This record gives sequence, C-alpha cells and structure tokens, in this order.
Amino acid sequence: MRMKIPVPFSYITAQQKKWQRRLSRAAEIVTPVAPPVRLPRVRGPRPHLTEVTGFGTNPGHLRMLEYAPPKGLSRPALVVVLHGCLQTAEDFDRGSNWSMLARDGGFVLLYPEQRQSNNPNLCFNWFRPSAVARDRGELMSIRQMIENACERHGIDRGRIFLQGLSAGGAMAAALLATYPDLFAAGQIVAGLPFGSARDAMTALSVMKSGANRTPQEWGDLIRAVTPEVAWRPTISIWHGTADRVVSTANARAALSQWLDLYGLRDEDGRPVSIEGHPARLWTDKAGRPLIEFCMIDGMEHGLPVLKKPRKVTGEGGTPFMLEGRLSAPLHMTRTFMAIP
Repeated sequence: MRMKIPVPFSYITAQQKKWQRRLSRAAEIVTPVAPPVRLPRVRGPRPHLTEVTGFGTNPGHLRMLEYAPPKGLSRPALVVVLHGCLQTAEDFDRGSNWSMLARDGGFVLLYPEQRQSNNPNLCFNWFRPSAVARDRGELMSIRQMIENACERHGIDRGRIFLQGLSAGGAMAAALLATYPDLFAAGQIVAGLPFGSARDAMTALSVMKSGANRTPQEWGDLIRAVTPEVAWRPTISIWHGTADRVVSTANARAALSQWLDLYGLRDEDGRPVSIEGHPARLWTDKAGRPLIEFCMIDGMEHGLPVLKKPRKVTGEGGTPFMLEGRLSAPLHMTRTFMAIP
C-alpha cells in the first residue's frame, strides 16, 4: 500500500469544493471605501487564447497559450501570467480580464499552463529544486516560451512583465530571482519567497507559518543562483491580511528578500495609496520604483479583480478571483506598463 504524500495547495477548502461542483459563485473581498474603477470598454467578444506547440525542448512538460491582439504595436510589450492551483490558463484569463486588457493595450499575453501529469492539482512545482533550477525543468520551459513569443511577435525586450498568483506567484519569484535581467517588473500575489521550500512537506509548513530566516539569508538564496544582478526589475508584492492558505509571513519574507538583495532599508519605504489601500514603495536614487508592498486589509487568498457585470458577461465565478473595486492586473498595466 502506497502512502499518499500531501502536495502543497492540495487540500480542498469549502470554496474549492464549490468550484469543483461547478457552482457559479465567486469569492468576495471586503468592499473598500475607494470609488469604483471602471472596467475597460468591451469591444466585441472576449478574446480567445491560442495554444503554441514546438516552442522548445520543454523540459518541464508545460503547455504554452497566448493571446496576440490583431491590432498590436510594432514592438509590443509581453505580459507573462502564471495561474494558481486548481486553475487553468482559461480560468485565470476569464477571471482576471487580462486578455481584454491586452486587446485594448496592444500587448501580447503569455500563459504557461501546468499539466495534471506534473501535478494533480495543477500547481506549478515551485518547491522542487529540479523544477526551478536555472535552465532546467519548469523554469526553463517558461524561459523558452518567453523567447519564442519574443521572436515571433517582435516583443520589446525591455518591456516584459510578469504576474503570478499563489503557486504561480512562487514560480514568478523563482523567475525573477533566476532571470532578473529578463523582466521590467514582476507582481507576486499571495505567493512565497524564492527558496522557501525544497520539497512538498516543507512547502506545506512554509505555507502555513512561513520560514524563519534573516534578511541576509533570504537575499543569499537569490545571490546563490544570480551572483551578479545587472538589472533590478520592479518587484510588486501583494497579499491579503485574511489569507488562510498562504501565511502573510511569506509576503513579509519576500519583502525582506528583495530589500536585502537591492540593498534597501525597510525604513526607507514611503507610504503610498493603491485605490485607497495603503501600501509602501521603495525607489532608486532616480525615483524609479524598485519594490512595492501592498497588504490588502480583509482580503482572502486570491487575485483582486474588478467586479464584473454578470448580466453582460453571463459568466459565473472563477476560483481564487476576488471581485471588488481593486484590480491587480489593471494596476500593473497602468503603473508599470504606463497603459491608461
């Protein structure tokens, strides 16, 4: 008789059970006091993702899906989006509105997608060293997808952006740590710091309560894989204070990791507001944003997105999409990509 080893993010919450039964009910976040932000104007049907094959050796055995707007720019930006557990690329896109933002903004969208043969819960294997090593495993598959998209679409290589949720957020942290010169900015939502776990069992422990390391020890984990950081991408860390899946200790650890790597002091972060939510921002001497840290009061585990008019879209809820008046994707396009 084989003993079943628990997999990070594999336990089923009440919300996940509802989703698995295909009930159309989305999670909700506490409604903030900020005025609502309007969704981009919808022009035509929702864009569809297209699968791309033959993008490389694909050592991580992942799927590549993309959306390229029909009227894109001559040298468009690229946004790489990493879904969470129990999600597919289509799930994430439907809930996050990324493809419609890409259509309106003229940029290309890339979705690496996990397979059940790699992880039965569709989690990226951020906790396996072989999956996140430089030029190996799932990390290398994503790197090959980015290169393929850049070559086919003539991407402006100075405008490659990254967003990841939960397990995808942890994988985003691995990409930013291992290939920092590849990205202009990366957003880690409800994720974990790079190197926080090395197997499934320790990953479960870290998810629950975080890991006890000093800021220098956190920074050393990145320096071990990238000794020389020639370019410092903007790091945006978002987490909900009511997250019961991934402890908020992981957001604070991620902040310590990047502050140490960039040689910044915690006390130098200045208070800012993101749609009425308090946040902190660290910049370089020229004023360029280096680290953004946003703890969203009352938010549970998931990606904050704008509430959609159901009578228009006719769509049900998507797992771990927390609808309200704050959108992490929209914030990224407006703040780091400068798309109105």
